[in-house]
Amino acid sequence: MIYVMSDIHGNFRRFRSIMEQIHLQSEDTLYILGDVIDRHPGGIRILRWIMEQPNVKMLLGNHEFMMLRALERPYDEEDVPGPGDMKLWHMNGGAVTHQSLKHQRLVVREQIIQYLRGLPLSYDLSLNGIDYKLVHGAPPDKYNAAFRSYKSRTHYSVWKRTYAFELKNEDYTLIFGHTPTLDYQPDCPMKIWRGRRKIGIDCGSGYPEDPQEKYLKYGRLACLRLDDMAEFYSDEPWKEKNNE
Repeated sequence: MIYVMSDIHGNFRRFRSIMEQIHLQSEDTLYILGDVIDRHPGGIRILRWIMEQPNVKMLLGNHEFMMLRALERPYDEEDVPGPGDMKLWHMNGGAVTHQSLKHQRLVVREQIIQYLRGLPLSYDLSLNGIDYKLVHGAPPDKYNAAFRSYKSRTHYSVWKRTYAFELKNEDYTLIFGHTPTLDYQPDCPMKIWRGRRKIGIDCGSGYPEDPQEKYLKYGRLACLRLDDMAEFYSDEPWKEKNNE
């Protein structure tokens, strides 16, 4: 079986909820499309688990990208860290990850850094006669000099939003994270969005566990099984509260 999830954002409870549902086997493959870290405190713990699994594959997300820049260990030669990178990372939920990283042994920190620097920007796979391209934000092959707001191919791949109104891809079905599906459809709690050869799977795992009245956006972690397109969602404490 082939599973895809994205944007865990350090929520270990939500991650565990999904893993208990899918019962990942050694012959299965789980693709995680980036943004494992930040906003919730379990990012480093989840990262270390991923690094140990031969059948779990991960992409670089914009939060891992920010972390590398903040720590002055950029992803590639095109990427030049700046003086405001640590502030940007912390403003986007990175402080909790940074604190957790400081509690790791130096050798473990270096292993994590090297693992992140070796992550790809996309995966291509075929299943049941369908070609898929898995990305965090946008396909790196779509980058060109016209995108002047992006500093490099990597910067474009992890930060570019995929929009519903963009032309469909003729050669493959794009599966992506990065942008919560609330941007594409009104469902709350969020659910997986299916467009014209596009599938968005970021269902807001980075959002609060128990939304307050001023922030009523119900997030959860989603996982898609490509073999039969079955959808899995993390169990949430607000379900009983809202009689769902």
